[in-house]
Amino acid sequence: MSDAWKIAYGDKSENERSWTQPVPADSLAIIDLLQLDASDSIIDIGGGASYLVDNLRQRGFTDITLLDISLDALTESQKRNGDSLSYIATDITQWIPQRTYALWHDRAVFHFLTEPQQQDAYIRALTTATHTGSHAIIATFAPDGPEMCSGLPVQRWSAQQLADRFSESFRMVTTERHEHTTPWGSVQPFTFVLLKRQ
Repeated sequence: MSDAWKIAYGDKSENERSWTQPVPADSLAIIDLLQLDASDSIIDIGGGASYLVDNLRQRGFTDITLLDISLDALTESQKRNGDSLSYIATDITQWIPQRTYALWHDRAVFHFLTEPQQQDAYIRALTTATHTGSHAIIATFAPDGPEMCSGLPVQRWSAQQLADRFSESFRMVTTERHEHTTPWGSVQPFTFVLLKRQ
C-alpha cells in the first residue's frame, strides 16, 4: 500500500483529508436519478472511510460492498457500519471480481491510475463486475483540477475523454461538473460521468 494512504488514514483526522464529505451530495444526487431498488447491489470503489455507504444504508440499501486498498480506511468504516456491509481490501488493478453489481461508484480512484496498463486493469475489473444494464459513476479531477493529490500525481479527465476510455463496453448517459470544497476551503473541480453497461 502506498505510503500516501498510510499517512492519510493513520496520521490524519477526517478534517485533514481533502476528500472528506459528511454528506456526499454530488454522488447521491446521481444515484437518486437511477431509482434503484433497495435490494440492488452497489459497490463503492476506493470509498475508504467515506460516508457514502452510511448514507446509502440510511436510504435503505441492503447489498453494499466497500472496496479500498487501505485496511485502515475500511476499519474506520466498519466501526460505523459494522457487518451491514461487505468489505474488500485490495488494489483495484489486481482485483478479480467474484460477482456482479447493479451500480459501480468511484469518486477519485481512476484519476490516480496514470499509466495505460493500470487503466486497462481497472476497466477489466469494472467490466467483470458489471452486467448488461449496470451503471457506473466515475468521478475524476476535471482538466482544470489539481495535478497532485495526497502527494501522488493524477491524470485529469474531461467527460468526453472518460466516455472514450470506457467506450468498449459502456456508453455515457450523462455528465456533470462538480466543485468540491475541501475542509480547509480549497476548491477542487471534478468531472462526473454516469455510464451504462452495454
